[in-house]
Amino acid sequence: MANIQKRPNGKWRARYRDLDGKEHARHFDRKIDAQRWLDEVTTSVVTGQYVDPRSTKKPFKEYAEEWRASQPHRPSTAKAVTQHLRCYAYPVWEKRPLGAIKPGDVQSWITSLTTTHKLAASTSRTVFNTVNAVFRAAVRDRMIPHNPCTDAKLPSVPRKKVVPLAVEQVRTLAEEIPGRYRGLVLLGACTGLRPGELFGL
Repeated sequence: MANIQKRPNGKWRARYRDLDGKEHARHFDRKIDAQRWLDEVTTSVVTGQYVDPRSTKKPFKEYAEEWRASQPHRPSTAKAVTQHLRCYAYPVWEKRPLGAIKPGDVQSWITSLTTTHKLAASTSRTVFNTVNAVFRAAVRDRMIPHNPCTDAKLPSVPRKKVVPLAVEQVRTLAEEIPGRYRGLVLLGACTGLRPGELFGL
């Protein structure tokens, strides 16, 4: 149930009750703005996109720890996730409300991973993936309406230049290796197959 009332001070008070029956209200200078706000709330409820304003105020660390504890991570993955959050995310957003973290904040944080923390591009991407997973879960749990990590620009991972062996080096290697494996060396040099593909063949 939602309604709009004009207050004695001339403001327009718009209010509604959420799915749990709790009342929410805001005051506006114009009635049209109050109606627009109620229309947006109603639309979000009907489409299943409604987010309780109280949820957006939950501290990032509090939600991230709940998320981390519920994940079926392998021990090695759990250790890495814990390190990513405690070393790089919590120092920045520990007490920050989930809903107060904006795309620009995320982009600045990503840049700081390489400029301040001196992380390699590939490591920065891995740390970002952990934080992105937290925000994706927050959207899925209706804690926030949007993921601030969406469309973030990540550092490019430079490709390693592959320098093939010279013909003489391949011949020398083939002569030194036991006879039964000589074909692997020659086939690998000629085709570029990976070790697993060579052994399978």
